[in-house]
Amino acid sequence: MPNSGEKMIHSLENDLDDVNVEIGDNYLVRRSDGAWHAAEVIQTRLNDQIGGRAEYYVHYKGFNRRLDEWVEIDRFDLKTRTEETTSKEVHSSLTDLSDGTDRKITRNQKRKHDEINHVQKTYAEMDPTTAALEKEHEAITKVKYIDKVQIGKYEIDTWYFSPYPEEYGKQSKLWVCEYCLKYMRLEKSFRYHQGQCTWRHPPGKEIYRRGTISVFEVDGRDHKIYCQNICLLAKLFLDHKTLYFDVEPFLFYILTEVDRHGCHMVGYFSKEKESPDGNNLACILTLPPFQRKGHGKFLIAFSYELSKMEGLVGSPEKPLSDLGKLSYRSYWSWVLLEILRDFRGTLSIKDLSEMTSITQTDIIQTLQSLNMVKYWKGQHVICVTPKLVEEHLKSAQYKRPITIDTSCLRWEPPKKGMKAAKK
Repeated sequence: MPNSGEKMIHSLENDLDDVNVEIGDNYLVRRSDGAWHAAEVIQTRLNDQIGGRAEYYVHYKGFNRRLDEWVEIDRFDLKTRTEETTSKEVHSSLTDLSDGTDRKITRNQKRKHDEINHVQKTYAEMDPTTAALEKEHEAITKVKYIDKVQIGKYEIDTWYFSPYPEEYGKQSKLWVCEYCLKYMRLEKSFRYHQGQCTWRHPPGKEIYRRGTISVFEVDGRDHKIYCQNICLLAKLFLDHKTLYFDVEPFLFYILTEVDRHGCHMVGYFSKEKESPDGNNLACILTLPPFQRKGHGKFLIAFSYELSKMEGLVGSPEKPLSDLGKLSYRSYWSWVLLEILRDFRGTLSIKDLSEMTSITQTDIIQTLQSLNMVKYWKGQHVICVTPKLVEEHLKSAQYKRPITIDTSCLRWEPPKKGMKAAKK
């Protein structure tokens, strides 16, 4: 006599026979948090790593593509197939300019809400050029085949598609060496590699060490495979990253935590050796297990310390991810508020830029978000009171980042013309 579990499986199989789930169909799907949401089926596959069972790649309507995922049939509500209007209603409820009461929220508040809650912009909200590029990008990266990646002791859920070679890119899970970043399809290959790999830190030069925090500078020209591997890994967690194989024009700064076993990668940022646009950072990532611990702001602060030593002002390459925007806005606000709190006298936007290496445009936008600047007689004028500064600094979003001890930084700006001499 079959038990209840067998009955449920049999029932699901009967439902599946009755309802043929196809690409483009819309159903209510149970997310990992237990809530039901309207979702569109994007792709299907038979997953060998779970016994060849069928899986369906779904996009939850109105949510960032980061939350797209592979699910099995038991997470579908097969009885009720949702119509397209349901999806629109769900999206409308997420983007409505109200806060659940009779009071309307401002567009600035809506923007912050959308960034924090990963609400995706519609094509109608974008300018035509951005919308066209976004459509092309979405078509190429629509399906994320790699669900999980094992890095050292961490198994991490991935967020986005990454263009790993075909035999690796269609696996539901990859294993990655946390030291040399070699990627593998099989756990037994990973275990064997762990016993053979002699690397215990990134290649290149260690330029910062304070306590258990260490930073290595890696030249993409000298360590091409390592830098390509870090780009492929990063793309699993970044939507709009496009640098995968052309790594030679870039320097990579790898943040690690050090213990008796070695230097464990926490995150990194890259920057062009020569940026025509004045960018001091091309790409930044903190691996998910280390997020919300101040490491992202540490990397941002580190990029500005290098700019100060070069005597330059800089800005990150656009577009930033939603998490990148939040991190930068928080960092810029904290730096400017600290200066405005302690400074006595008159300060101009130009003065702040020279003190911080932050561009004047980024400073103006940050001060505008803090309601600390006015446009008067053709120029931006800083308008602050000690009380306003203190109120902002008490806010949780402006908490002090991990500070950089410049006495522990062993780095010199590259000499102009050195690149040309090496060619």
